[in-house]
Amino acid sequence: MKTLYLECNMGAAGDMLLAALYELLDDPAGFLHTMNHLLPGVHLTAEPAKTCGIAGTHMRVHIHGQEEGPHDHGHPGHPHAHHDHPHEQPDHAHGHPDHPHEHPHDHHHHHATPGHIAGLIDGLALPDEVKRQARAVYDAIAKAEAKAHGCPVGDVHYHEVGALDAVADVAGVCYALHLLGPERIVVSPVHVGSGTVRCAHGVMPVPAPATANLLAGVPSYGGAVQGELCTPTGAALLAHFADAFGPMPVLRTEKIGIGIGTKQFEQANCVRAFWGQGAEDKAPQADGQIVELVCNIDDMTPEALAFACAQLLEQGALDAYVTAGTMKKGRAGHVLTVLCPVERADEVAGRIFAQTTTNGLRARRCDKYFLQPSIRTYETPWGPVRCKTARGHGTSRVKLEFEDVAALARKAGVPYTTMEQTLWHTLRTGEGDVE
Repeated sequence: MKTLYLECNMGAAGDMLLAALYELLDDPAGFLHTMNHLLPGVHLTAEPAKTCGIAGTHMRVHIHGQEEGPHDHGHPGHPHAHHDHPHEQPDHAHGHPDHPHEHPHDHHHHHATPGHIAGLIDGLALPDEVKRQARAVYDAIAKAEAKAHGCPVGDVHYHEVGALDAVADVAGVCYALHLLGPERIVVSPVHVGSGTVRCAHGVMPVPAPATANLLAGVPSYGGAVQGELCTPTGAALLAHFADAFGPMPVLRTEKIGIGIGTKQFEQANCVRAFWGQGAEDKAPQADGQIVELVCNIDDMTPEALAFACAQLLEQGALDAYVTAGTMKKGRAGHVLTVLCPVERADEVAGRIFAQTTTNGLRARRCDKYFLQPSIRTYETPWGPVRCKTARGHGTSRVKLEFEDVAALARKAGVPYTTMEQTLWHTLRTGEGDVE
């Protein structure tokens, strides 16, 4: 199985991911040639660089002959709410100084909306699958920024120069992955940095709100390194493409790509991409561990057990369910199974004793395998509908949100199955637009 492992010990930004993947390509010169003929005035240069003595590549992007300012690079073009001042983006993993840049001429810059960005991407001379992936990444960024600003997605605007810079990074990563064609992508837990960064709006915590939104559900951590190591662009790309997060899998490494940032730290400031053959004869690697707490109960009513399960779910359990069983002396009873994170096992066990009549629990620590979930919203002629997706372990599946389909069916006065089939047809033929 062709496997790509991305090591993000110093976070991730769009240009660093792009540079690391660039080093893995069979025809890097051809890749740059294609990239440099996509958008007028946008030019990528792959420059040799070093960090802590490790040689790699730094990907530099010039817009009409000028490089985007150090506070912008790696971010999707200064996203900000409509009529609001753009928040500056200092102190990045690839060399951004930790002080605000006032940009006195920002009011002269053109702005780009998410719709404008989508149009740019759709017009690129790249395979349709690459453009679809790039749009999905930008949709995620726009939603994360809108949530961070507390505004509608349509009110998120980008400075045009920064938008072109980030479109090059996003489209480049998507195109490089298309050329590589990995069957599985595994990403290390993401180092986000620590402390705060100063921007035009004031002092912002690390990770920045948009980055934190994008990394929801993704293993990440802070650390001793002060500053913002993971950008929204980097977070969106990792969250979109990763099949699993965890340590490096068993891999017969064939190539190693190193994308280097500009800023110097005590540890190597880079993203490393390991490319090779996974061990097909090995069992799939677990995505983590979980604790299973089990007990037998023969003296609680179904109503009381249902209440207990609901309470346990509210109090930290990941799942709680009941199955029928035969207890001591041939009594009909129930087997209660509760799943919880490893670090919360003691707490949840105490909750079970408090909510049920059991006097004892059996605990098992288990490996767990799961598909990475995500939710996207589509606007259809009948109204918005959420679509749940799950990817990982060589599998991808999609399912419409039941409550949304049911609500639209009631509104239209048609059976559920009719509305479901109609929505699927609409989405598959491209008549529905991503919100």
